[in-house]
Amino acid sequence: MTARDRLVGGRYRLAEKIGHGGMGQVWAAYDEQLDRRVAVKLLRTDLALADDGRGTGTARTELRERFRRECRVTAGLDHPGLVTVYDAGEDGDDLYLVMQRVPGLSLADLVAEDGPLPVARAVAVAAQVCAALAAVHAVPVVHRDLKPSNVMVRDDGRVVVLDLGIAAVLEPDATRLTRTGGLVGSPPYMAPEQALSATADPRSDLYALGCMLHEMLCGEPPFRAPTALGVLHRHADDPPVPLRELRPEVPAALEALVLALLAKQPRDRPADAQEVYRLLLPLLPAAEADPAAALRPYGPLPDPSRPYRHPLAPQPVAPRPAAPQPAGPSAAGPSAPRPPGPGRPAPSPYADGAASRDGTGTGLADACRRVPELLDAGRLSEVIDLAARVLPAAGKRHGDEAPLVRTLRRVYARTLLVERRYRTALPEWRLLARAAAAERGPDDAEALECRRQAAVCLEQLGENAAALAEYRELLPLLQARLDRGLDHDPGRVLDLRERVGRLLAAEGDPRGAREVLLQLLLDEERRHGPHHPGVVRLREGLEWVQRGLRAPASAPPVPDPRPDPRSGSWPAVRPGPVPGNPYASDGGRSGP
Repeated sequence: MTARDRLVGGRYRLAEKIGHGGMGQVWAAYDEQLDRRVAVKLLRTDLALADDGRGTGTARTELRERFRRECRVTAGLDHPGLVTVYDAGEDGDDLYLVMQRVPGLSLADLVAEDGPLPVARAVAVAAQVCAALAAVHAVPVVHRDLKPSNVMVRDDGRVVVLDLGIAAVLEPDATRLTRTGGLVGSPPYMAPEQALSATADPRSDLYALGCMLHEMLCGEPPFRAPTALGVLHRHADDPPVPLRELRPEVPAALEALVLALLAKQPRDRPADAQEVYRLLLPLLPAAEADPAAALRPYGPLPDPSRPYRHPLAPQPVAPRPAAPQPAGPSAAGPSAPRPPGPGRPAPSPYADGAASRDGTGTGLADACRRVPELLDAGRLSEVIDLAARVLPAAGKRHGDEAPLVRTLRRVYARTLLVERRYRTALPEWRLLARAAAAERGPDDAEALECRRQAAVCLEQLGENAAALAEYRELLPLLQARLDRGLDHDPGRVLDLRERVGRLLAAEGDPRGAREVLLQLLLDEERRHGPHHPGVVRLREGLEWVQRGLRAPASAPPVPDPRPDPRSGSWPAVRPGPVPGNPYASDGGRSGP
């Protein structure tokens, strides 16, 4: 139906198929206009209209109109438990819907990996789904195809419901068995009224939720049969097995709720999602008071109970590598230079068919050939995803010292800096620094530059003490290269000296900051004159530090002389001289 790299709607580049059904596919994609990750759902109008000769004319127009109407309704829903819709349109024979790409695992995968789930986690998933369904049913919209593969569990445990309203667009009035014999819905989670008469209301979604709860707690849906038709018949005719007969530790109240959700008649089920949530509320885990627990890193699998145990907790900081290697980058903000391409990679051990695939579906040489094209097109998110996918397996296969591995890692690290993803960039720069130092010595230019890049990552992450220590170690090494004629640009040394001054001020050592900045100002003024922008900036920084040192205790409060070093600039100061500062400025308009 589609090919990788197809451009949909003139801006959405398909990357990898992540789901499919009878009428369409879902692709991981990139929005080339905004350089962000998205998910694109493609619906085949030719398949939807294939029966009864309806492939042209008014039927196609009506289908497009229904699609647009459903997309408008879906896009108008605003709830953290629902996927965000960005765009919709038509591309050739396909209707497309562009949505937020939600990170994490589908509930189907989570149950497959970790099922049956602990009771608290299953209840937490159900409660979050109820919150989303309450927003949907208030519109009113019925999901109609709620199932574990349509529910994502993010790394932080938040649950997001996907694929809202699409099945209703394809066959809004027909039976769930289409005229071509294909099944639009999902039999293991289909309410009896949907299977028998194709009618659905909000309580049909609650039935599907009951099936999902049963599967989360027992490892499989409540009804199984060799064929889809057999499963539908069991939904209509067979009573479900009570949960406590399959898993005795399930609370009696939860067993009673699941049996009520699985009632054959909609009128016998809970009235709405709010009532189900109210019944789940006593079973939810209580909030924990331990702040350390809230900041522990996420586990290998998402924990849906986390949002209840640590409500609104910030994302935990990843643990630092055991061996802290010095590091540091040049300032990488929005104006940072664009990461260069890796050049033309040499063929050889990496270009050998299956052996070069590295278990990722993309070979190392293929990745190095593709990266320059992505950089030229400004598709930085794709560069980051491609490198992150290829590097772990490539490093294991070929070694981190292999030329192509290091080339790709350098591009990856630089692109992460441009995108301000400093925490991810830090270990990459440290690895590059270790590899260069092991090959050519600790004072090698590349090793020192990688350490400098890593130190900037530390500074941007607010690790001021670690960044300051690294800058101080780097300064004599870089100065020695200048003195020996191995480097000819003093810019990096001067930049590090200013960073040291800024960090000393930020760490509460204004006297140390003043000493560093005053000497740097003298050196820079000799090189560039008193009106050079860099000299003016240094003078302002020195004035800021001096104000904090000279302000009398009885004077009105002055600004805290601790700048945020991550900004790369000094706070603005009022014009006027400061006693004892030989380089006080009158607003930066005159020299000393």
